[in-house]
Amino acid sequence: MFSRRHPYLFFMLFFSTIITCGVVCLAIIISLSTSTSEFEFGDKVGVVEITGVMDESKTVLSALKNFRKDESIKAIVLRIDTPGGGVGPAQEIFREIRKTAEKKKIISSLGSVAASGGYYVAAGTDGIIANPGTITGSIGVIMGYTDFQKVFEKIGLTSVVIKSAEYKDIGSPVRDMSEKEKKILQNFVKNIHNQFVRDVAEGRKMDIEEVGKIADGRIFTGEEAKSLGLVDRLGNFEDAVEWAGRLGGIKGEVKTVYPKVPETSLFRYITGSSLTELLQDILHPMVSAGYLYRPSDQN
Repeated sequence: MFSRRHPYLFFMLFFSTIITCGVVCLAIIISLSTSTSEFEFGDKVGVVEITGVMDESKTVLSALKNFRKDESIKAIVLRIDTPGGGVGPAQEIFREIRKTAEKKKIISSLGSVAASGGYYVAAGTDGIIANPGTITGSIGVIMGYTDFQKVFEKIGLTSVVIKSAEYKDIGSPVRDMSEKEKKILQNFVKNIHNQFVRDVAEGRKMDIEEVGKIADGRIFTGEEAKSLGLVDRLGNFEDAVEWAGRLGGIKGEVKTVYPKVPETSLFRYITGSSLTELLQDILHPMVSAGYLYRPSDQN
């Protein structure tokens, strides 16, 4: 028999078959466990999740667009659990929310943290509900870069830069920043901050000066945010779903549906890892500005 003549090969084939079957079964189980009421009939509330640092907007934009076109989706809940992220992604999502709100009601449900860019996108919705202890607010902009001068000195590397204009390498990690450059970047940050304040005031229908008074980067609990007019209600995710459903005209039980989760390849997972991002920061350093709450920066 084959198993007797080639025991090791037989074992490897048998073991590989078991592993393959296990992976297939696990994939089926995960698929079933993450399935939603997408194929159920009747009116539903679409749920769009924003979790982790906001470094891209494509996924959220696609989900909002699809829910906006789907006639069975009567309202949307934006579940936010993020410290914020890049200015660009936050502004793109905010704009898509405003476009969607013209056709369907959108409610924000704030999780553990919905700060800076997380609050920025929430401000564009029709209503915000938070837990009493949710970390939110942090209305402000942060910009920074890593100084590699001492590292380069220790390993004997010298940076050579050829530029077309004085400020082309502003924020270079291998030289000290001049006072003129600091002033330029400070004005740049101020402009982006003013955009943040303006959009929050517009979305929340608040006086821009009123928002400006509390837009100094400080964080608030959900309870404090409600007293300041930054949050409408205190409650959990289920409360947000109920609220959105009623605003959308749904009677009885409110059913939810989530966007189909796109598959992530091993290559994309590896290239998106923290280690890869760290290497990219070292090899291709750059100045970055973001609507981001980082507790370590408060020290």
